[in-house]
Amino acid sequence: MRRCMRAIALATAMAVVLPAGVAAADGPGAGTPAVVTLGDSAISGEAGRWAGNTNGSSSKVDALGSTAYWDTPSGEAISGCHRSKAAQAHIGGGVLSANLACSGARTSTGGTGSGEDFKPGIDFYTDAQGRKGQALALQEYASTHNVKAVVVMIGANNYGFADIVTRCVTNWVTSPSWWKNYCSDDSDITSRFTATRQATETANVRAALQRVAQAMTNAGYTAAQYTILAQTYWSPLPRGAQIRYSESGWSRQNIGGCGVWNRDANWANDTVVVAMNSTTKNAAATSGLANVKVLDLQQSLDGRRLCENTVGLLEEKGIASWTSPGAVDNTEWVSQVRTVTAIFPPYQIQEGSHASYWGEKAMRNCLRQAYNGGNVRGGVCVRSANGLNGQGEPNMALQ
Repeated sequence: MRRCMRAIALATAMAVVLPAGVAAADGPGAGTPAVVTLGDSAISGEAGRWAGNTNGSSSKVDALGSTAYWDTPSGEAISGCHRSKAAQAHIGGGVLSANLACSGARTSTGGTGSGEDFKPGIDFYTDAQGRKGQALALQEYASTHNVKAVVVMIGANNYGFADIVTRCVTNWVTSPSWWKNYCSDDSDITSRFTATRQATETANVRAALQRVAQAMTNAGYTAAQYTILAQTYWSPLPRGAQIRYSESGWSRQNIGGCGVWNRDANWANDTVVVAMNSTTKNAAATSGLANVKVLDLQQSLDGRRLCENTVGLLEEKGIASWTSPGAVDNTEWVSQVRTVTAIFPPYQIQEGSHASYWGEKAMRNCLRQAYNGGNVRGGVCVRSANGLNGQGEPNMALQ
């Protein structure tokens, strides 16, 4: 025990005294540096197939095609994880990447059945079928690679994010504008964001971060050899006053794919997103880990969110396809919430309200700046200018 405590103290001291601007020493596996992403759909790449939204032919926004979510030569390693080719992990520039995140994941592994029922959490789960939790997968990858940064984005599914979206849209569809049924005052929804619940989920995320550190220790790393980036969630929908479709009538959902009442949109921004991101920040601050930094993406999609009055569908902006000049600046970076139109391919219901192709490329730009040539740093990432950079990504700034 004394030897273990001395080792932990030494690793912590090394992390604290590492000079600013000096890249961490190489870890196990050494060689080419690597970045690993862990978490849920917001970082795995859900909706990464689609660049903008349209109610016309899906081919107009299909940036990656039917193999968008394949992370093996023949399909998905875990069905339904949706680790898209546009996901932020793949920053390039001579840096290897491993996207171990999975759509639907929580802090701990859920589902033990077959197919899309299995969701690897950030833990050391393993079973007879060879399925593994994300912490264990990280440990195995890190032991043979030179991992410099582990990016963790988790917690939304602990709060039941998908259920919240479904309830808010359902309440909008099934109530008239003169008798609005809000999701933000439904007791089973509001109970998810009490102080007690937030404390519980903060503890869950904190434990997940600590398991990441344990995985790296198990792989042979000291805390000075890598950085954990705790990443916050972006806002997918603007406040009610910034939604370009009227509350009355059906256009908000039938055309825009964002059927929520203004009050619920405000609540989503002021309560849901804030709670999830406070959970991440507080978990990082109380983790006891000296090598954790926060990459704040809460404002990164502002001005390009679903149904925001600064952008539009391709047909609303007179844009032929996602490859047309100016498409990235005039169309949405968040996928529509689809109902009937997602019953059959190519769209999938689970893609709704997720950062799509342009949003994921924006996050990739943010991560590359945070990676900082191996001198990993945190910060707040926001849009900086129109147009695309040399890597075909929206221009972003890390402040």
